[in-house]
Parts: sequence; C-alpha cells; structure tokens
Amino acid sequence: MFSKLTPRLGYLTGLFVCAGLLVFALYLQYYEYQDPCPLCILQRVAFIALMAVFLVGAIHGPRRTGAYFYSTLLVIISLVGAGIATRHVWLQHLPKDKVPECGPGLTYMLNKLQLIDALAKIFRGSGECAEVGWTFLGLSIAEWSLAWFVLLGAFAVFVAVVARKQ
Repeated sequence: MFSKLTPRLGYLTGLFVCAGLLVFALYLQYYEYQDPCPLCILQRVAFIALMAVFLVGAIHGPRRTGAYFYSTLLVIISLVGAGIATRHVWLQHLPKDKVPECGPGLTYMLNKLQLIDALAKIFRGSGECAEVGWTFLGLSIAEWSLAWFVLLGAFAVFVAVVARKQ
C-alpha cells in the first residue's frame, strides 16, 4: 500500500489535512460561534506554518535530503504547536479556583505591548483559554489540536523514512 507513496504525495496529504483542520476551525468559529482564544489563534498559526511547509514540499517533490529537511522543519513546527496545545489543555484542566483571570484581547495586546510581552501574556493564558465550549468524543478543541500536532509530526517522520527507501 505504501509502496506508491512518494514524498510529494506525502506532503500533499499533509497539506490537505492541515487545510481541512483550518476549514473546520473556521466552521466552528463562524457557524458554531466558538470564538478562538489567544492560544487557539497561536495553534492556528502553527497549523498554517505546517500547511506552508507541506505545500512547498509538495511543489518541490524532494528526494532524500530535501525530504529530511522538510520533515525536520515539520517536526519542529509540530513540536511548537504541540507545546502550545499542551499549555492550553493544562489550562482547561485547572481547578476553577486556579484559572487565571480573563485578560485583554489578543488585538489589544498586540497593539499596545511589544511582541515579546504580548506573547508572554498569551502563554500565561487567561480565563477564556480555560473554557471548553465544544467537544467531540470527549476531547476539547485543544486536545484534538494536540493529537493532530503529534500525528502530523509523526507523519512527517514517516514521509522522510519513505524518501530514504526510494
């Protein structure tokens, strides 16, 4: 089954998975009224970065060395996304009395604070990041994001292994 998988096809598959995840996030936002918190937005940025690397890899169709490069970059981005999602999941599982207070919105922070200060506030999280508004199979959006970051990182490694065997 995997004998016909090429790095180009693998990266194209990753591109479509990321695009589907982002489309679903927009559906949840605009049709289910699940407004994203700052950590959700950072996770979307990570999925967009993954999608961009998958796109370049699909266009390039690299051989072994190129596939190693793209897959390494994808694993790094997946780890960053997984770290953000892990922080988000942790905030969602805090006891109610330990949840941070809601802070200013993302737009306000980016406009009024230096980027490093805004990111520090975002990663501390706020009350809105601790809310769980939508679940599927018992998992929140943040938990699903974490699962997808892990799967996409593992898939990137798999694509590199396939490239090595060609």
